[in-house]
Amino acid sequence: MRNACSILFLLLSVSFTAYASAQRDVTASDTNQVISLNKNGYDNRLTHPQETVADAEKALKIAISIGYTKGIAEAYRIKGIGEYYLNKPDSALNRYFDALTQYEKLADQRGKAKVYNNIGNLYQMVDYDKALEYFKKAKDIAEKLRDKQLIASLYLNIGNIYNRKNMYNSALSYYEKSYELFTQLKDPVQLVQCLQDLGVIHYFLHNYTKAKDLLLEANARAKAMDMNVNVATINMTLTDIYLAESNFNEAEKYIKEGKTYATIIHNEKDIYDYKHSAYELESKRKNYEKALNILSELYKADSSGYKTNVSTRLNFLQQEQSRIAKAAEEEKNAEISRVIFWSVTVAAGLLLIVIVLLVGSVRRKATTNSQLQELNGEISRQKDNLDRINHHLEEIIDERTKDLQVKNKKLSEYSSYLSHQIRGPIATLKGLMNLEKEGLVDQLECIAMMDKCVSEIDEKIIEMSDMLHDPGKPGF
Repeated sequence: MRNACSILFLLLSVSFTAYASAQRDVTASDTNQVISLNKNGYDNRLTHPQETVADAEKALKIAISIGYTKGIAEAYRIKGIGEYYLNKPDSALNRYFDALTQYEKLADQRGKAKVYNNIGNLYQMVDYDKALEYFKKAKDIAEKLRDKQLIASLYLNIGNIYNRKNMYNSALSYYEKSYELFTQLKDPVQLVQCLQDLGVIHYFLHNYTKAKDLLLEANARAKAMDMNVNVATINMTLTDIYLAESNFNEAEKYIKEGKTYATIIHNEKDIYDYKHSAYELESKRKNYEKALNILSELYKADSSGYKTNVSTRLNFLQQEQSRIAKAAEEEKNAEISRVIFWSVTVAAGLLLIVIVLLVGSVRRKATTNSQLQELNGEISRQKDNLDRINHHLEEIIDERTKDLQVKNKKLSEYSSYLSHQIRGPIATLKGLMNLEKEGLVDQLECIAMMDKCVSEIDEKIIEMSDMLHDPGKPGF
């Protein structure tokens, strides 16, 4: 029986170990899958942003199922990036805030900085100062972490803000710092973005030759890496340069190519911009009929596009206001909760102090009552003793009184007896003395009789003394 139990225990241990190992393998496999999907999604952002969104959604589903918080946060961020490149800023903003919530739970500063950078990119569309605020928050964290990759990206984005604010020299300074860092990091994708942004700045500064060199190099690198988003936007600036130089054939070439890439990535804004460039090209070529047809299409697109853009911007701002209001409400509720908590804590503390004081008072009162009872008992005992002593004293006094009364009576009797017994011999002596004086009695006879009287008096006195010292002796 004991051997059978041992074998059963061994089998159960092996089964549990195998199950636990399998569970760890599944979790590790799922985690790696989430990381891989998020990475693929991020890599596709400039080529096929719709695939970026799809990969992020898959990663999010798996990460939620296994409770992988970091994977959840990054999936939200990657999905927001995909929606940003698909020109859906309101959806992107929600995803970024979802990501920020998860990163805050993890206290992941690098993750928060990346999300701040992404939110800053969104605000480039509606509020430059707000965008700069988010970029600077991200930059502060990146500098503390010494994250060169993130710092270089932030230089690029801050340069974009100064570009949009027509502060071209400031923008150029940030672009050059970004290009230098990405060159050190050997990041080919971001170097394409730097070349593009530098080309745009030189275009605005009317350095067309420098701008074309930078943009053509960026165009070639972007095509080599299938960076469709960048090709579409690079060609837009090249088109503007060739139109400014009246090089219509090159302008037409880049319009067609750029429009193709914009269609691949489903970017309606870029498609519209290429139609507008086509209108400018035909106008400059003096193909007015073709230009008029394009203008008619643009008018229709402008009408619906304006409504869409206004709606998008309003939704974006409304969501941001809702988020701010919600955050303020949560902070208010948290403050109320803190006040209630400390109020209850203080009240509980005071109540505890009152209870302690009451308990102490009751204990002191009980101790005092006990002491008083003991004192009362002692007083009662002492009173009983005094009563007994008083009673005993009364008895003694009664006895002494009776004794004194007896003695007084005896003294009185003694006095009376002594007076009676002694007066006779004394009277005799007095008589003898008178007789002797008168010569009526013989002197010797008188002396003999006087001696007899004195002896008689002495006997009476001795007899009285014996009677006084021995009250029981008869005689009186």
